[in-house]
Amino acid sequence: MEEQFDYDCVIVGGGPSGIGIASVLQDLGMTRFTVLERSEVGATFLAWPEEMRLITPSFTSNAYGLIDLNAIALNTSPAYTLGTEHPTGVEYAKYLQAVSQFKKLPVQNGVDVKEVVPEENGFRVSTSKGELLTRYLIWAAGEFQYPRQHPFPGAEYAIHSSLFSSWSIVQGEECIIVGGYESGVDAAIHLSKLGKKVTVVDRNGRTLTKGSSDPSVELSPYTKDRLREAMRDERIQMIQGYEVQWIEQDESGGYVLYCENESGSSHLLKTAQAPILATGFRGSLHLIEHLLERNKEGQLLLGATDESTLAPGLFVIGPQVVHRDLLFCFIYKFRQRFAVVAKSIGEQLGLDLTPLENYRKEGMLLDDLSCCGENCTC
Repeated sequence: MEEQFDYDCVIVGGGPSGIGIASVLQDLGMTRFTVLERSEVGATFLAWPEEMRLITPSFTSNAYGLIDLNAIALNTSPAYTLGTEHPTGVEYAKYLQAVSQFKKLPVQNGVDVKEVVPEENGFRVSTSKGELLTRYLIWAAGEFQYPRQHPFPGAEYAIHSSLFSSWSIVQGEECIIVGGYESGVDAAIHLSKLGKKVTVVDRNGRTLTKGSSDPSVELSPYTKDRLREAMRDERIQMIQGYEVQWIEQDESGGYVLYCENESGSSHLLKTAQAPILATGFRGSLHLIEHLLERNKEGQLLLGATDESTLAPGLFVIGPQVVHRDLLFCFIYKFRQRFAVVAKSIGEQLGLDLTPLENYRKEGMLLDDLSCCGENCTC
């Protein structure tokens, strides 16, 4: 194997998923692996608007046997390292970089993956720095690098929320935000603090109501508290239950948004400033879509150890992992699968799996998907 492959394992992505799984592989004694990062460790977080913060709280609770919700490696705590409960993107990137540097993880910055081709018992990975062969491939490229900038006709008149370095650069006294989930509401809160009147078009219409107990599909309590506080000044208006169908420019140089609800009722909104799109991201899986299986609803299908059902040896980790109704889209959720993936690879390579007991003790080894039924890939 060592003669045929450049690496036993290649990890694509240097965010919390990539650095987290790399830490586990290192704990198992793997040496012939690398992390390919097209920019730098934590790049996605470095691109956040400067006002944005993690919505899940960090606590220095390691001494009491409870791992920090935003930690991606054992015996680490963003709260302790950074001294803050809700880190900014820049702060959290510093934490990821600190973990990578302290553990001396084999990260290669500035390497952009162009193509993945299955080979006999492995994969050929074409990158901006050449090709390499690997026995196993772990896809940890983030879900927040490819903004959905064209979700409907006329969206080119709007600006995606991810393209703002700070909300202080938004011009005018009022603005319209398309999208009422976390990024849209977060933008509305900060813009209202700047004295702007903000209209949020929320197609779900349940921003402050109680729905699912799963925070993956509901606004976090942290965001709800901030929104309630911000709405006291009556500068935020919620247009709920309506979805933007298209945007067009009017004769004055302003913009008109045509909205419609499920019953077919329409609503027109006008603004002098370019609307803000909080319409989410399409993730990085489109780069390896030919190696992945989805069900008729478009949901990603993975094996019990998060391995591709079409390309054995390819594993997916991070917020894009879904097992039936179980969404692993928060750090404290998807880190529970790091050890599951590492165990599967380690067993096949004959590595010592004893260190995984530490992950089990810390609650970072969720290998029971019985909640998904007999077949977790259904």
